[in-house]
Amino acid sequence: MELFETIDRRYSYRGTFTDTPVPRKDLEKIVQAGVHAPSACNGQVATFVIVDDPQLLQQVAAVVDRPVCQSAKAMIVCVTDPRPVYETLSFELEDCAASVENMLLAITALGYASVWTDGWLRGEGRAEKVGEFIKLPKGRQVRIILPIGVPAEDVPQAPRKPFSERVSFNTYGS
Repeated sequence: MELFETIDRRYSYRGTFTDTPVPRKDLEKIVQAGVHAPSACNGQVATFVIVDDPQLLQQVAAVVDRPVCQSAKAMIVCVTDPRPVYETLSFELEDCAASVENMLLAITALGYASVWTDGWLRGEGRAEKVGEFIKLPKGRQVRIILPIGVPAEDVPQAPRKPFSERVSFNTYGS
């Protein structure tokens, strides 16, 4: 799939997945796309745990408790390290976000679907529980989970605001 077509076709899928497995070679390609994302000062503070063990998937799904996670055939957990990489500044969120966007595009290009799962993790200690399941070392944090699979239903992409409402040249709102 051509890059701009992939960007255009990417959407957040919150439905259920079919029983079609996601091969490890595809999961490796997806995460490799994340590894190739830009990183502040080349600090590479985002790391990834690929979850494809059925029992572990069930444990994570019980904590995250979203339909998309209940039927996911695999998940990618983005883990951040808050250490500073430039003077006293950490860019863990930016690095993680860049990696996740690359992975979402790779997921789309390979014919799978996913959704950026973040906010739901922040409440009720969910990220910490997932961290326990994946044996996360102290000082690291689960930031985003990408459930992956073949979508069981066709879901239209949410409409985007027109280009003219979101973009201006040279000065804001011109």
